[in-house]
Amino acid sequence: MFYGFLGWVIFWLTLVLGVIIFAKKRKYYPLFYLISAALYVYTAGFMIDVYNFGKLGILTTLVVSAVIFMIIGYYLSKVLGDGKE
Repeated sequence: MFYGFLGWVIFWLTLVLGVIIFAKKRKYYPLFYLISAALYVYTAGFMIDVYNFGKLGILTTLVVSAVIFMIIGYYLSKVLGDGKE
């Protein structure tokens, strides 16, 4: 089970980097970027491991998930906005 090991490595790496980033910047938004990236890597790794994808399956998973996240990000930026009008 590759994703179990991947999950623990990403968890500890994100935890250590999160503490370091928060200690330096004292802001929360970099932590959310870090958590989002870690969750993305873990989810893609989980899908690849569970479904035993080949090279094309791995590439397709990464491309489709990246496109979905770009669409969600664009939608949320339009709906929530930045407060400047």
